[in-house]
Amino acid sequence: MRVSLYAHGGSANHGCEALVRSTVKMIKKTDTVFTLLSERPEEDLHYKLDKIARIEQSHDSFSKGLRGLTCKLQMKLTGNDCFYYQNIYRNFIKKSGETDLAVAIGGDNYCYQGFAERFGVLNDMFASHNIPCILWGCSIDPYRIDNRLIEYLQRYDIITARETLTYNALKEANIKNLYFVPDTAFALDKVLSELPAGFLPQNTVGINCSPLISSYEKDKGITFANYEYLVDFILQNTSYSIALIPHVVWSHNDDRLVLKSLYEKYKDSGRIFMIEDCNAMQLKGYISRCRFLVAARTHASIAGYSTQVPTLVVGYSVKAVGIASDLFGTAQNYVLPVHAFSAKDDLAKAFIWLMKNEEKIRNHYTQNLSTYISGLNFINELSIFK
Repeated sequence: MRVSLYAHGGSANHGCEALVRSTVKMIKKTDTVFTLLSERPEEDLHYKLDKIARIEQSHDSFSKGLRGLTCKLQMKLTGNDCFYYQNIYRNFIKKSGETDLAVAIGGDNYCYQGFAERFGVLNDMFASHNIPCILWGCSIDPYRIDNRLIEYLQRYDIITARETLTYNALKEANIKNLYFVPDTAFALDKVLSELPAGFLPQNTVGINCSPLISSYEKDKGITFANYEYLVDFILQNTSYSIALIPHVVWSHNDDRLVLKSLYEKYKDSGRIFMIEDCNAMQLKGYISRCRFLVAARTHASIAGYSTQVPTLVVGYSVKAVGIASDLFGTAQNYVLPVHAFSAKDDLAKAFIWLMKNEEKIRNHYTQNLSTYISGLNFINELSIFK
């Protein structure tokens, strides 16, 4: 089987990288050959994804000359962005090569504006060559599901939702060929790299923060103030070390910018340190040796969940609430919505609950996690992979 993976933003978002690696792992058969159509192939090469897939740049620069002028006129007259995407992805099918199946792995792309049109164009290209398309492990905020989005989603031959909030919303919208399958990143391999000085296994709190979440806060600056208060609390009231763990390092959306601000403020304590950028498997290895994890990025939290680390998510969308609800039966106490921050100690209070319920959470993992992850085995039952 020849499989093209697309809707991939680049591996400097290690959640995107984790999806590539775990998707290849879960659907790979002896004769399967993968092509990764990437928005940023240089990132994928840097993190060595070329060892598991042929990597191609998914788009080209905007056309010049008559073709480009015609496209600009069409966009101006119609206000339709699809003409732009048809232009920059004009060689998309050629780059995908001989393909039997196309898998859109950007699970949360439909949580954001503009992506429906982009992937509608790509899906139409595959359909014109009789190549079936799967939307893989998606999360979609229910309020975004309108008639227009439903029209785009119906172009997929199969859709898998990674949490039941999305699954139920799509089912209610009468989306066909819909299945619930957990996020494949639960099956991502971990690599245990050498620990940096100060990282005390099982006595370190992993902290991940994203500059993205501040755009969802109600009071400007309150999110970072909560992280500061949390670090203060840990240093003053526990013996834990603190590992600051970036999970996205794009120049326009870099976790390290926020985490370095925390590091600079508290570095003299001798108990806080930065984990340097590395691949998704290595990051999972570091997270697996934490006692607790506080994470803003979805796939950082999945690394925690899947290695049985008690994890608190600073969430901002359906994906955080949905995954926690499926895993624990509730998102309460496991997900703290960033828009709910009203005082600077909100995050610390939630972390205190996590500490007090550590044994309960670990017991829950022991009793339920393997069953939850076994839901990935359903992938092999999908007819399209047989």
